[in-house]
Amino acid sequence: MSFLPQPHEPVAVIQTDAQALDVARQLAVYLRQDCVLRDRERRLPHPELEVFSHSGLWGISVPKRFGGAGVSNVTLAQVIRLIAQADASIGQIPQNHFYALEVLRVNGDPAQQQRLFAEVLAGQRFGNALAELGTATAHDRTTRLTRDGDHYRINGRKFYATGAIYAQRIPTSVIDELGVQQLAFVAANIPGVSVIDDWSGFGQRTTGSGSVVFDNVLVAAVDVVPFQAAFERPTPVGPLAQILHAAIDTGIARAAYEDTLHFVRTRTRPWIDSGFDKASEDPLTLKTLGQLGIRLKAAEALLERAGEFLDRAQTETTAQSVAAASIAVAEARAISTEVSLAAGSTLFELAGSQATLAEHGLDRHWRNARTHTLHDPVRWKYHAIGNYYLNDANPPLRGTI
Repeated sequence: MSFLPQPHEPVAVIQTDAQALDVARQLAVYLRQDCVLRDRERRLPHPELEVFSHSGLWGISVPKRFGGAGVSNVTLAQVIRLIAQADASIGQIPQNHFYALEVLRVNGDPAQQQRLFAEVLAGQRFGNALAELGTATAHDRTTRLTRDGDHYRINGRKFYATGAIYAQRIPTSVIDELGVQQLAFVAANIPGVSVIDDWSGFGQRTTGSGSVVFDNVLVAAVDVVPFQAAFERPTPVGPLAQILHAAIDTGIARAAYEDTLHFVRTRTRPWIDSGFDKASEDPLTLKTLGQLGIRLKAAEALLERAGEFLDRAQTETTAQSVAAASIAVAEARAISTEVSLAAGSTLFELAGSQATLAEHGLDRHWRNARTHTLHDPVRWKYHAIGNYYLNDANPPLRGTI
């Protein structure tokens, strides 16, 4: 691991897209080493995340004017894809970190941006506390932000708080006294904040996506950034969130496909009636892997294309550019959902019962894909895509498209 700074060393400074991709590739080799063990034993990746954040990759989306690399969204998506291919859970943990940084870039004032971006470049990790259980819809929020002199108090409970258990700050969606949604960048170690490790999903097992409870938590006004306003006008916030999800699914798909190829190459007579001594000679296996390989290549190409559209929307933000980026990302998200599930299922089909053995860990790909792709329904992405092309209707402004 000499290529990566250690936790006791200063955080690396990444300056270019090429450097970010090089570090991500090397980090992926390290993260892949114990990925099966971490999944099987639900071993939370605290030491791995220290290495990850010290690599400098958590700061690559910080704009150049604030000292960051300001990498393209093509590069950001590829970094997340590479990490998710190595370990799908670790690949998901920084998703909301980058999402919060985009909200900060779009809606934060200069002083907030300067201070919080500097924290990230120094190695701080941002988690999230956005979603809630028991609300009428997935978009409803009950966590409250109330005035207390020059400060605020937060009261409420969150779930699906991916990354919060590993974070130094927990960006939290709250409803203020006027009913407007804000994003409070809450320090994780202050009184009243309780991060509860109660995530029990059968996939994405080490994301730490459990609960966060806020009991009369005192936060400074300078740590509260407008959130709802990011969806009251065209901004790249929604497609930025979604391209990272597409990158995670694409990484899962690639990992499952590569494991399938390895399995087929190294096994003989996988089923008694095949008539071939080697699985790699079976024409049905070749057809299946050929079809899946084409779909995977298409997903990777659409992910790159979506990053290009999103780059243009960030450079020149208009209703048209944001809509085009949202649709391009939705296309990548739709195919990545399908191919990640297909790749996991194909691995089961070709490996047979051996895929279920815990020591192999091959089942994790399907479990990870099945869990992560439930984040938001892909059927509505097809609806938005069709409506855009057929009726010239721009997609809605929200974080799920």
